[in-house]
Amino acid sequence: QVQLVEAGGGLVQAGGSLRLSCAASGRAFRRNVMGWFRQAPGKERDFVGLITWSGGITTYAESVKGRFAISVDNAKNTVYLQMNNLKLEDTAVYYCAAGAFGGTFSRDYDYWGQGTQVTVSS
Repeated sequence: QVQLVEAGGGLVQAGGSLRLSCAASGRAFRRNVMGWFRQAPGKERDFVGLITWSGGITTYAESVKGRFAISVDNAKNTVYLQMNNLKLEDTAVYYCAAGAFGGTFSRDYDYWGQGTQVTVSS
């Protein structure tokens, strides 16, 4: 059974920080890449960033580069998304996903978490 469970969403003021976590179990471990995506109301699901389980490779969307950071804790089988200097436009449901090769498209990932809401207020 594959499980990806996100946590850490919530309400934060603009300029603030949040850290999301994604705990992985089951076949997700056999997927080499973990990605983060987000979906705002009425919009497509957008790529945020990705990381390999080895932690050696990270990639970020231009819109979050320099503000967001992804890390892994292999001992806990958990991936984190640290979000700093949050902006109103970062408001969305955030999803983690697992894929064999990764990429910047949703179709590159096989397994998805349930999502966690992040709301940034002014």
